[in-house]
Amino acid sequence: MARSQRSQALLQFGLFCGIILFVNILANSFYTHFDLTEEKRFTLTQPTRELLRSLDDRIYIRVLLDGDFPAGFKRLQTATREMLDDFRSVTGYIDYQFEDPAQGSVEEVNARRKALLDDGIAPVNLRVNDQDESKQQLIYPVAIVHYGSRQIAVNLLENQSPTLQPDEKVNNSVSLLEYKLANAIKKLRSPGRPVILFTRGHGELDELQTIDLERSLHQYYDTDRILLDSSVQVKPEACALLIIAKPRGTFSERDKFKIDQYVMQGGKVLWLVDRLNADLDSLRTAAHFIPADYPLNLEDMLFKYGARIQPDLVVDMECTQIPLQVGVVGNAPQFRLFKWYYHPAVMPVGKHPVVKNMDRVELKFCSSIDTIRTKTPVAKTVLLQSSRYSRLQFSPIDLNFDILKYEAEPSKFDKGSQIVGVLLEGTFPSNYENRVSEEMLSGLKQIGVEYRSSSVPNRMIVISDGDVAANFVRNAAQKEWLPLGLNRFEKATYANKDLMLNAVEYLVDATGVIEARSKEVKLRLIDTVRANDEKTFWQVLNIGLPLLLLGIFGAVFFWLRKRKYAG
Repeated sequence: MARSQRSQALLQFGLFCGIILFVNILANSFYTHFDLTEEKRFTLTQPTRELLRSLDDRIYIRVLLDGDFPAGFKRLQTATREMLDDFRSVTGYIDYQFEDPAQGSVEEVNARRKALLDDGIAPVNLRVNDQDESKQQLIYPVAIVHYGSRQIAVNLLENQSPTLQPDEKVNNSVSLLEYKLANAIKKLRSPGRPVILFTRGHGELDELQTIDLERSLHQYYDTDRILLDSSVQVKPEACALLIIAKPRGTFSERDKFKIDQYVMQGGKVLWLVDRLNADLDSLRTAAHFIPADYPLNLEDMLFKYGARIQPDLVVDMECTQIPLQVGVVGNAPQFRLFKWYYHPAVMPVGKHPVVKNMDRVELKFCSSIDTIRTKTPVAKTVLLQSSRYSRLQFSPIDLNFDILKYEAEPSKFDKGSQIVGVLLEGTFPSNYENRVSEEMLSGLKQIGVEYRSSSVPNRMIVISDGDVAANFVRNAAQKEWLPLGLNRFEKATYANKDLMLNAVEYLVDATGVIEARSKEVKLRLIDTVRANDEKTFWQVLNIGLPLLLLGIFGAVFFWLRKRKYAG
């Protein structure tokens, strides 16, 4: 009898071990989870899933995030690993490895850092604050994605802004992991490089003024200039995006018609348009300056598409600063920084992928934008707007520095937030509907193209400042320039480049991978004051309660066993 019970117990134990072993084998073979979070942070977007399912060759990812990091930064490390596991759950073509660039001898570490720097990968000195400590560490928050003979380095750490707390930087970085990794895979697999054309011939920004933006675009796109007057037409197949950056001359009806039919056929346009001829240099040479309207002849087109740039200037209390001379010591002039209300530091609004988790953008002499009801359905999404402490100055405007002589009164900046950047999406009506000339129709007939009175589903972005895409040129003769977004007076970098790159990505992207930028990971911070006050209680509860439950379980088990075998 005793031998039978012992054999049965051994058999049950062996069966239990076998089940545990089988479950572990299944767990290692299949990766899955249930996403119960409110914001669905662990669920991949549909475009990302479709991209991963379309893979037909290996993607190898080196993540330079192995090692001992401060507790706060380990969250990004863990989130990156979990995101790559999510990718692998969709496709078996994803392989990854975590590496520690600081591992090895001093010579090996220095050689590794030099090799990374030669590839354009620089380290970051990150400070992460925990409850009881503050640490600084030289790290490489980078994933290097390999596909065949091509590779792309992905910066995993987002928003290197001094205005953000470390926890906010890490949180923003985690929320953008899917987009950054999926976007890199998409770019590596793209058989060709889309072409982006900047218009010229109307006083637009030149190559030196957009050199930083174009260098950043060259990683994924080809860029060039196009003279509309010398072009027969602009084809969407040959031009993925047309950028009209700060034109100052008149667009002829012929040029406008080419742009219009380009839009009707599905061509994307990024409009960076100043309405008034206002700049800081004009005030440097004259005590007063009255800016005139640029004779662009584009107002009717934008109106037809759903936007109107008003002949005014947005004056905002939340702005950047400029230096003005306040005195002379000896022979040396003395300067001090003053708030310049005509240079708003606008905060991107909403959760749209173009502007989500983005820092402030510096604009210069921008105008307000009205959205217009169109004949065809066009959705308008506000991307940029001034602060609620804003007002408008309507043309004609007497620009001078007298506005800085007195302390700004918030009560006078009472017009609320003004739209300065808008996304238009939908079916656009042609600007030349019912007024196409015979010459225009003849030109289309010669190239075998029919006139279209409405567009295919399309999108465009309108921003009322051309300087948003311009880097400062220090010396044109020697081609010296500063990075896009860097304010040379404040020594601070604004998010102008991020805005331009995101806008280009959204307009060009046909797969919808950028949808992942709209994912939000809410930052739920612990109440440190309450945690300190109740520290002892929770320590006792976490240690004592399991022991108490174990004791109760043992006592009940002993009592049941004693009762069973008492007879």
